Amino acid sequence: MVRMNSRLSTPALALCALFGAALAFVPAACKPAPHAHDRSIHEGHDHARTHAVRQPGDPARPVIASDDFYHGLGQWVVEQMSGGTVSAADGILTIADEAGCTVWFRQKFAAPLIISYDATMNPEARVSDLNCFWMASDPANPADLFHPAHQRTGQFSTYDTLNTYYVGYGGNANTTTRFRRYDGTGARPLLPEHDLSDAAHLLKPAHTYAITITVTADGATTFARDGEVIFSYRDPKPLAEGWFGFRTVKSRIEIKNFRVFSL
Repeated sequence: MVRMNSRLSTPALALCALFGAALAFVPAACKPAPHAHDRSIHEGHDHARTHAVRQPGDPARPVIASDDFYHGLGQWVVEQMSGGTVSAADGILTIADEAGCTVWFRQKFAAPLIISYDATMNPEARVSDLNCFWMASDPANPADLFHPAHQRTGQFSTYDTLNTYYVGYGGNANTTTRFRRYDGTGARPLLPEHDLSDAAHLLKPAHTYAITITVTADGATTFARDGEVIFSYRDPKPLAEGWFGFRTVKSRIEIKNFRVFSL
């Protein structure tokens, strides 16, 4: 189980400086720490951190895409196993799932960007798997995630060969929260510092989570929950463009206020 380290590595300090200049995301309390050597794609320089992050809301920041969920699913592609439903109405995207579901935004995005949304786990269903993919692409058809030849069905294993960043928040029946950088081989590498299981990083029923994801032009990405960065990762082989998707299994999630901003 990962414990939060109160000190940041030198590369993480550089990331702090970057966010401080661009977004003022990282607090001024960042301190230097001993150098940590870069590792390979499976062991890229990365962190599981918890620190303050400002929610996007700067009126000068361009909005790349958004959905208020009053006008149906026209901007989304649903991949779902039998027994579940997905709907968008009255300001809410509702994913009611039984056996596995991914809901992709149709538009392809390029870094740098910020993705934000609010998500609530319905307490009347299983509370588990508030998950997402971002900067995702299929090595078989990199230019078109929705190429007719794709093999994705909603079953989780059919996503293993993507190139993507992924967070499984409250996965495995709400016992783990994990970050992975899928490398397109099906291996889905997981570093120890990206494998959390303490109660502070698991899901609570009926709580509305403010999720913020950032991707910078130089290969750094963060995942924040309720204003705190849970994972940050500097990718030695950055995913500079790709698609975003919500992911869950056997749960009911209600999502509002989906926004993508230029960083």
